[in-house]
Amino acid sequence: MRGASLAGLGWLALALGAIVYPLVLPGAFYVDVGTTLLLAAATAAAWNIIGGYAGQVSVGHAMFFGAGAYLPLLVYKLWEWPPIAGLPFGIVVSLVLAVLVGMPTFRLQGHYFSMATIAVAELIRLLVATAEPLGAAIGLQGPAVGRGIWDLTFRSGLPYYYLFLALLAIVLATSWSLQRSRLGFYLRALRASERAARSLGVPVRRCKLLALMLSAAFTSAAGSLYAVKTGFVDPESGLGILVSVQMIIVAALGGAGTLFGPVLGAFILTPLQTVTNTYFGGEGSGLTYILYGGAILLIARFEPGGVLDLVHRLRGVFANRIPASEQSRHAA
Repeated sequence: MRGASLAGLGWLALALGAIVYPLVLPGAFYVDVGTTLLLAAATAAAWNIIGGYAGQVSVGHAMFFGAGAYLPLLVYKLWEWPPIAGLPFGIVVSLVLAVLVGMPTFRLQGHYFSMATIAVAELIRLLVATAEPLGAAIGLQGPAVGRGIWDLTFRSGLPYYYLFLALLAIVLATSWSLQRSRLGFYLRALRASERAARSLGVPVRRCKLLALMLSAAFTSAAGSLYAVKTGFVDPESGLGILVSVQMIIVAALGGAGTLFGPVLGAFILTPLQTVTNTYFGGEGSGLTYILYGGAILLIARFEPGGVLDLVHRLRGVFANRIPASEQSRHAA
């Protein structure tokens, strides 16, 4: 109980730190790094719903992120609406994609589901790259100058930081609620053994589909906020394979299937990416993913549960040592 209370206080302190961070370090560079970290954490936490809790490793989540990124700029291009008005349209498209992809592919298990998702995502990227209404390979742009506050074009990065922080808070709150719901128990059961869960009466396909739809909706919302912030999206930035890979790496490194694992993974990897890009320029992007791959190899070999699981085990070891030392002192 005491350990759980200390952990709760620690996470509360981290949340307060996230709120005051841009006020303590108000520079544009630090705010942008914080915003990038929150985006990585939000997308990884969204992927974690299907990939972590349900154990269904989707390598095609870029299609949901891309749908959310393209729709805001598309509604601006077609009707000159505020880009943020495209956010619900992006979610609807992502939900439709989740159903179209999930219904047939959830008959598959293991690596076959992963291969199916990456194939569909790459097909969508190629189609978008040749579709003139979507800007083809050039992509889409938002308003160059804000026409009003409804366009959400701010000179400062501070409003975007708090928008992404709010999104992350919503995703984490939903994940926390999901963990304690019947659906959450079903997802953990089918992750442990799908055959056993089905034999116990768990509606496996329906649970997988609900988890995928929930994950897709949040990933799409993150993509929409990304497009609103940058004012630009193209097939690589919105639908590229590295968009999906980054979600997986961040969640797996921190601890897939845990509430705060994706946040911890983003806290580790985003500064790493920033440092390599700062010191190595354009070449740093390639180095970043080499380091990403090395980190995942180490985690997969020595700590498959991620860094958060390692922290929990070390805390348990030290907690057991302290009573043992006190007992030996009393015996002496």
